Amino acid sequence: MTASTNLASIVAESAYRYPEKNAMVLGDIAVSYSALWLRARQYATVLREQGIKPGDRVALLVPNVPQFPMAYYGILALGAVVVPIHSLLVANEIEYAITDSESKALIVAGPLLEEGAEGAALAGVPAFTVMSDSDAFLQLDTAAASATPLAQAVTRSPADEAVILYTSGTTGAPKGAVLTHDNIMWNATLCAFDTLGIHHDDVLFAALPLFHSFGQVAVMNAAFRAGATLALVPRFDPATVMDVIESANVTLFAGVPTMFIALLAVAKADPRRPQFRMAVSGGASLPVAVIDAVKETFGADIYEGYGLSETSPVATFNQSHYGRKPGSVGRAVWGVDVEIAEADVEGEIILKGADEMGEIVIRGHNVFAGYLNKPEATAEVTVDDWFRTGDLGYKDEDGFVFIVDRKKDLIIRGGFNVYPREVEEVLMRHDAVAQVAVVATPHETHGEEITAVVVLVDGAEVSEVDLISWSQGELAKHKYPRVIHFVADLPLGPSGKILKREIVAKLAE
Repeated sequence: MTASTNLASIVAESAYRYPEKNAMVLGDIAVSYSALWLRARQYATVLREQGIKPGDRVALLVPNVPQFPMAYYGILALGAVVVPIHSLLVANEIEYAITDSESKALIVAGPLLEEGAEGAALAGVPAFTVMSDSDAFLQLDTAAASATPLAQAVTRSPADEAVILYTSGTTGAPKGAVLTHDNIMWNATLCAFDTLGIHHDDVLFAALPLFHSFGQVAVMNAAFRAGATLALVPRFDPATVMDVIESANVTLFAGVPTMFIALLAVAKADPRRPQFRMAVSGGASLPVAVIDAVKETFGADIYEGYGLSETSPVATFNQSHYGRKPGSVGRAVWGVDVEIAEADVEGEIILKGADEMGEIVIRGHNVFAGYLNKPEATAEVTVDDWFRTGDLGYKDEDGFVFIVDRKKDLIIRGGFNVYPREVEEVLMRHDAVAQVAVVATPHETHGEEITAVVVLVDGAEVSEVDLISWSQGELAKHKYPRVIHFVADLPLGPSGKILKREIVAKLAE
């Protein structure tokens, strides 16, 4: 007999156990588990009537509002595959994700309809709307209100696709990381009960984008797995963050370092001191001073973890039963192996000993099924069942993992991943740009800033302000460079490769 599962059962089970409990709140809006599961199944019916079948992919462009989980689990209940799209992307980037994933439709929220509708049109697929009164598209909420809900979730195999998350590499276009029902089910369950230890009566601060693996799996799916409540925050706003925390009675604050820094800044002028049971941080390293200040101000220890979209995402975590070590991202989670391998050896995994520097490699139930339609790219990062992260670090004799540097040129700005090659390729489209290198420079608030070093075409003229302004129209808000330096030439190695380490060193001077 073939085993069966469906990630949508996370909500189905909680709706059975806690039908009247709030699954999520947003201001004065409260949605119970029974209401969430009902609307998800009504969405599934409407999608089926529009021709979506089990195994089809559906793109989802919705911010952190109740319609995101409704659509997410509705797509899954139908047996289809969710393709979450970054809410800051522009039309051509949206079109790429839809086309590359071969999605059959786009579900888009009214506030994102301008870019979303254009992206869907460019991809040649229909757009269905939520939070919109536009007559030009099928309004999913209106159609669902009178739809007979799907009786139950369609059976899927544990190894079937559940979600495709787009993640850029250091070269080329973004790649779709295929996560299975088993991948996410395991990770959500571990986050709920082994790592975060979410209580049934917890309220989780949900400002982390639900289109991102951290917010989607470690917060949304984990909270629903435990029957807890999400306090949805469509956009993190320091001016209102304390109001949300207080009104929703938040007990678990999940965020990236910039959120904690902003929270502490607000606390300097706001006398309120809500006490959290726990705080969780990821996406970038967190200064010890911030950890100490949050503990003193809000009474909560911040537990840090580590993972990637390709690992569903959590691979290591500072679990309370193992103790904690300053600067560490914790130990491997249950059922997952995290080791250190020779970083410069390709085609095989040669493991290293305790306290030896190398590339972090991961294997276990959390490792993705591969990059969509990119077997060569998949083969580059998966060797003998190990996933090569591209991150450098070491593991001590107690099993605690420490991240030291990144093998890849990834920039993490405010918790968002930005890949230099993608930005460089866009800037190279400008008529005045001859050469460009994009690097990370330190930033007090965002952790890292996107900095472009540009060589202009002979005789061409363009100002820093004008080039930045132009790039804003070509790149998502979190991707365009905020700083541009014009230089006569770029440092090159013997093979003609740009030596970014020399650029970073010169900028530091």
